[in-house]
Amino acid sequence: MTYKKIKMANRKRIALVAHDGQKQSIVDWVRYNKAVLVEHEILATGTTGGLVEQVLGIPVKKLLSGPLGGDQQIGALIVEGKVDFLIFFWDPLAAQPHDPDVKALLRMAVVWNVPVACDRATADFIVSSPLLHGEYERLVPDYEAYAKRSIPVELKPAAKSGKGRE
Repeated sequence: MTYKKIKMANRKRIALVAHDGQKQSIVDWVRYNKAVLVEHEILATGTTGGLVEQVLGIPVKKLLSGPLGGDQQIGALIVEGKVDFLIFFWDPLAAQPHDPDVKALLRMAVVWNVPVACDRATADFIVSSPLLHGEYERLVPDYEAYAKRSIPVELKPAAKSGKGRE
């Protein structure tokens, strides 16, 4: 497989997401890491974004609430190369009505080789890494061949049955 490089600038674009049962945890984490986080661009889902903005005292790009599509918005930004890493404090002990969206977001992060932290310890390791403060090129599989693949499908007119639309 071939790879392409996606360059991360010195100022990273950090996406923050927290389920309701983890809001206090992410607020505490943001407060603890405020000095580092204010140097970067922060985006977050709905309520989380509002809380983080209050703690940091800087503008946060607020997307929709997760269950209303915010998780998918962040996934789309990952695909577009507009998120450098994801901090996602999800609640492993609570059922989530938008669980498919959560799984899709995590899948996009892995597909596009975006670092993800789902707990405070991992998030601390990411923001304390020397790689956070400089340019970094992450390797991503070159999906161009996949996108251009040929799938054999026979495209012939459907037989007329006399029923339905034609």
